[in-house]
Amino acid sequence: MKHLNIALWGVSPYVVLVLFVAGVIWRYRYDRFGLTTRSTQLHESRLLRVGGPLFHFGLLFVIAGHLVGLLVPERLTEAVHVTEPMYRLNALVVGGLAGLASVAGLAVLLWRRLRVRAVRRATGRSDRVLYPVLATVLLAGLIATLLGPSGHYDYRLGVSVWFRSLLELEPDVGAMAAAPFVFQAHTLLGMALFALWPFSRLVHAFAAPVTYLARPYIVYRSRGGALPR
Repeated sequence: MKHLNIALWGVSPYVVLVLFVAGVIWRYRYDRFGLTTRSTQLHESRLLRVGGPLFHFGLLFVIAGHLVGLLVPERLTEAVHVTEPMYRLNALVVGGLAGLASVAGLAVLLWRRLRVRAVRRATGRSDRVLYPVLATVLLAGLIATLLGPSGHYDYRLGVSVWFRSLLELEPDVGAMAAAPFVFQAHTLLGMALFALWPFSRLVHAFAAPVTYLARPYIVYRSRGGALPR
């Protein structure tokens, strides 16, 4: 059991990181124009307008919550007078709503993919692997969020300690091995998702047009002075 824990919580995270970085670099070098979602908006847009924003905005808040929960230790939140009950309530309300939004959005998108024939035919082999993993990751995370305040396990003293120890290159295997099953399952599935990321449509996140927000206006000038009226 000890060797299994070392493999899962001490070795696998670094293997996934190498695979993720190498996969993104490989994809950018050899499939730069494939960094796309392969949009199916032309086939159906009504359900897409509902599911797309729900999933993406919910996922952004989920990611932000994970970053805060994993990287910020309790002593820092207490230093800014955020008590543990306040933190747990915020995690339950904000994290729960974000998780519900992302799960609901993904459910709409999956229903759209199954219901619309043209969209279903555009589903690739990588999608058939990605979607079940993504759905299970979100559901496990939502369950952990909703059950967290009612349980006796504080993930900030377990899972978060393990995660920060990975950044220090000294994995605290015991901290993760002692976590409840739902947190372990969520973590393992999350690592599987990151391993699949470069080889799936999720890689389009690196091609998001964020530079458009700071791009200067395009000024149009006529060549020959004023246009005739």
